[in-house]
Amino acid sequence: MLITLLEKELRRAVSAVLPDVEKPDVRVQPCQNPEFGDYQTNSLMSLAKARGLNPRQLACDVKDRLSVQDWCESVEVAGPGFLNFRLRPEAVIHLIATALKGDHLFFTTQSPAQRVVIDFSSPNVAKPMHVGHIRSTILGDCLARVYRLLGHQVITDNHIGDWGTQFGKLIVGWKEQLDTEALERDPLAEMDRLYKDVHQRCENDPALLEQARQELVKLQQGDPENLEIWRRMTSYSQDRFAQLYKRLGVKFDFSLGESFYQPHLEGVVQELLDRGIAQYSEGAVVVFFEDHPELAGQPAIIRKRDGGFNYATTDLATLAYRLENWKPGEIVYVTDGRQQLHFKQVFEIFRRWHPEARIKLTHVWFGAILGEDGRPFKTRSGETVKLSDLLEEAKERAYGVVSEKNPELGESRKQKIAECVGIGAIKYADLLPNRQSDYIFSWDRMLSLNGNTAPYLLYAYTRIRSIFRKLREVDPNASLKVQVDPAKARLAAQEEWVLAKQLLNFGFVLKAVAEDYRPNYLCNYLYDLAGQFAKFYETCPVLKASEEEREVRLALCELTGRVLKLGLETLGIETIERM
Repeated sequence: MLITLLEKELRRAVSAVLPDVEKPDVRVQPCQNPEFGDYQTNSLMSLAKARGLNPRQLACDVKDRLSVQDWCESVEVAGPGFLNFRLRPEAVIHLIATALKGDHLFFTTQSPAQRVVIDFSSPNVAKPMHVGHIRSTILGDCLARVYRLLGHQVITDNHIGDWGTQFGKLIVGWKEQLDTEALERDPLAEMDRLYKDVHQRCENDPALLEQARQELVKLQQGDPENLEIWRRMTSYSQDRFAQLYKRLGVKFDFSLGESFYQPHLEGVVQELLDRGIAQYSEGAVVVFFEDHPELAGQPAIIRKRDGGFNYATTDLATLAYRLENWKPGEIVYVTDGRQQLHFKQVFEIFRRWHPEARIKLTHVWFGAILGEDGRPFKTRSGETVKLSDLLEEAKERAYGVVSEKNPELGESRKQKIAECVGIGAIKYADLLPNRQSDYIFSWDRMLSLNGNTAPYLLYAYTRIRSIFRKLREVDPNASLKVQVDPAKARLAAQEEWVLAKQLLNFGFVLKAVAEDYRPNYLCNYLYDLAGQFAKFYETCPVLKASEEEREVRLALCELTGRVLKLGLETLGIETIERM
């Protein structure tokens, strides 16, 4: 919060010194080295360079115009043009006191708020969700939570793959060899079996391949029998998807599949042809990018020779629908890195098609999940890992850890903790790395109570809650409503001061996550917060402290617990009071 206030005042001071700069782009961030201060900015150097000014002199001039004495005890010009800010302890105590009252939790909502559409998860009908869906689902859900926390209006859309050439083969298998008992027991597994069988036989049987094509044509033309089969496939699939999403704590505002946009595809292609954006090429309709620095030589097909449409056509129709009906300021697509070219093409076509649209289009891409052998994560038999199996194994492994550490817990309690810790561990391990990097999936590492893991952070939170349970044991009359008197409170110990400043940075980190689409910033912040709390707790007695010291230290405990809880929930991880 103080960073936001400092940035606002810094912009005012810069405008006073440089009247030609209407809205100065200046940033304040925490100092990496506390010797230099608590916060700093290097923005003045780029402003000076752009105008041929001496950056250090500009920094001095801006410093003289600043009015930050309520928050800072000093502002220093350093190096070639840095401004370093040292906070007043009274200002920090004031923020602690107001946070305890619930006025804020060290962040403010962003202004102006905008409407953001986030497109993520996107499983295919008739196929089990697998480990590859975990990254898009968890990352997209986390970004939605961050944006909402910062005050934006978020629309989440699960763009399900419920249309396409695979349904011809599926319908053939459904009609010829459906096992109804297997379908009721595990519909996605049965439909996956049907598809694989027909697909494999089609490779050596042209007549069967033609039969599948005809079934697809009948479906596309509205044949009642095939439509009914397709609807049943879709219904079974969505029911199973819903079970997994519920377990993951993920919700969608919309789940508009590819089929929803099929009636609009021909119109999209025709409009692109009419405007000269697309052209015929060897029987297909194609968009060329010869003048584009990245896409030259990589044309995009929007209608195939046989008249069929593809992902690019559907995504263009989807974009047009979202723009017209939801009017967002930004649309975020969360997919793996292999789709980078696809989205560059789609975004470029859309900008040519709708040059008037003031909308930000963002592809948030991520790397792969690897096994400990460095290869794509598979089962021992070489099969793709089903997401349901992954979650169940996470719970079972966490149950083993919980039972070993706390054998006296009741069975229902063990099951609840195991579910929370197991699924939280998978989510955290997925969000912790730089999203654009591949990462190695390791059960031992992600379930460890030591290191940067969900179990470690969950334990840190339960440890804080245990302090307040012990407080009632030490003093049965003690109030659990923590508050401080700003006129009397002091941050006497260095560990108190360090922990308090880390709490102040919560809003800065949330903003950075939203700007860069990187939840790993929040993971690392929470890990550092838990580590600093551990040092504080080891050095600064809480329950045995004097009354004046205990008041401040309980406040730091309470606020650390609140930030850990909200931070973990923003990552999509449920917290528990005991472990």
